[in-house]
Amino acid sequence: MKFRPLLLPALGALGIGLLALNPALAQDAAAAAPTVNKGDTAWMLVSTILVILMTIPGLALFYGGLVRTKNMLSVLMQVFAVFSLVGILWVFYGYSLAFTSGGEGLVGAIIGGFSKAFLAGVTTDSTADTFTKGVAIPEFTFIAFQLTFACITPALIVGAFAERIKFSAVMLFTGLWLTFVYLPIAHMVWFSEGYLFGLGALDFAGGTVVHINSGVAGLVGALLVGKRIGYGRDLLAPHSLTLTFVGACLLWVGWFGFNAGSNLEATGGAALALLNTIVAPAAAGLAWMTVEALHKGKASLLGIASGAVAGLVAITPAAGLAGPMGSIVLGLVAGAVCYYAVTGVKNALGYDDALDVFGIHGVGGIIGAIGTGIVAAPSLGGYGLGEYSISGQLVTQVIAVVVTLVWTGIGSLVLFKITDAIVGLRVTPDEEREGLDLADHGERAYNY
Repeated sequence: MKFRPLLLPALGALGIGLLALNPALAQDAAAAAPTVNKGDTAWMLVSTILVILMTIPGLALFYGGLVRTKNMLSVLMQVFAVFSLVGILWVFYGYSLAFTSGGEGLVGAIIGGFSKAFLAGVTTDSTADTFTKGVAIPEFTFIAFQLTFACITPALIVGAFAERIKFSAVMLFTGLWLTFVYLPIAHMVWFSEGYLFGLGALDFAGGTVVHINSGVAGLVGALLVGKRIGYGRDLLAPHSLTLTFVGACLLWVGWFGFNAGSNLEATGGAALALLNTIVAPAAAGLAWMTVEALHKGKASLLGIASGAVAGLVAITPAAGLAGPMGSIVLGLVAGAVCYYAVTGVKNALGYDDALDVFGIHGVGGIIGAIGTGIVAAPSLGGYGLGEYSISGQLVTQVIAVVVTLVWTGIGSLVLFKITDAIVGLRVTPDEEREGLDLADHGERAYNY
C-alpha cells in the first residue's frame, strides 16, 4: 500500500512516453481537447460587461427619459429588478433549459432539460464550443454572456406598458415569460438540437430571440393593459430627452458586446460584426431623420436616436453574416420603415405602445430577420456558408419569424391573463395620476 501514491505519477509518465513515441496518438489527443484561448475569453468577458452596460444603465436611462417625471424611477426600477430576477433564474434553470438536450423528438427540439439546473457539473475547467471546430471558451463565460441576453429581452418589454402597470405584475410576468416564452425560443434558434437551428435559420445575435420576441410581447401587453389616461388627448411628452440621448449612446456602445460578442471569438468575424454595428445604425438614424424632416419639416434628436436603435435591432441577426454595404442598406430600410410603424401605423390602429417597443424592436426585428436571408448571400458581399440560395434562405427566415410571432403572441397573451388573474395588471386611476414613482415605490426622481 505504501507505493500507491506513486502509481498515478508513474502511469502519467508512461502515457507521456507513449505519446512521444507515437506522434499520431499525440495528434489525436490534441484534437480531442478543445483549445481555450485567453484572448477569446477576455473578449467574451468584456462583451458580457458591455451587454450589462446596454441594459443597466443604457436601456433604463433611454426609457426613463421618455416617460413623464412622475414615472421616471418606476421605469428605472423595473429594468433593474427585471435584470436581477432573470439573472438568478438563468443560473437556477434558464441556462439548462435553453442550452442542453431535452431528449429526442419534438419536445427536445423546443426546450432543453434540467441536466445543468443550478449549474450542476459546470466547473472552471468545463468549456463551451465556439463556431470554430476545436476552439472553445470557458463554460462560465458562455453562461454569463447568454445571461445578459436573457436579462435584456424582458427588460425591453416594459417600455410598451410604461406608466400604468403594477410593479408586482411586471415581476410575476417576467418570471413566467422567461420560462415559457424566452427559453423555448432561445433553444429553438441557438441550440444545435433546436427546431429552427435544424432548419438552418440564421440569427447571429438575437433578431428573433430578443427583438421580435420582446416586441410582440410588448404589443400584446400594451393592448391588454390598455391606454394611459389622457392618451390621444393630453400631452404625454418625454420629460428628459437629454437622459434618453445618454441612454441611446450607452445602448449603442453596449451593442458592440451584443453583436461582436456573439462571434464568441476575437477574430475577423467579431471585427466584421463590430463594423456592421457602426454603419447600420448610422444609416438607420440618417434615414429616420431624413424621412422625419420631409414629413414634419424638422429633424429631431429623438428621431435620429430612435432610428439608430432601429438600425441596431435590424443588424443584430445579420451582424456577423452581412457585408458592410449590405448592413448599410439594411439600416436604411429599417430606419424608414420603423419611422412609419411608430408614427403612421400606431396612430392608425390607436394602440398605446408607450415607448414604441413593437414599432422599433418588433418591426425592426422582422426586417432584420428576413433581410438577413438577403444580405448574408456571398453574391451580395455576405458571409453565408455553403451553396447559398437567397430564395431558400428567405423561406427559412420567414418560417423562423412566423414561429416566433405565433409562440410569443399566444404565450404572452396567456401569461398576461394569468398575471392579471393573480395580481392584476394595472394600477388604479388615482395611482396612475399620482405617478408610479410614489404609488409603487414611495419616492421621487426629482425633489423640487
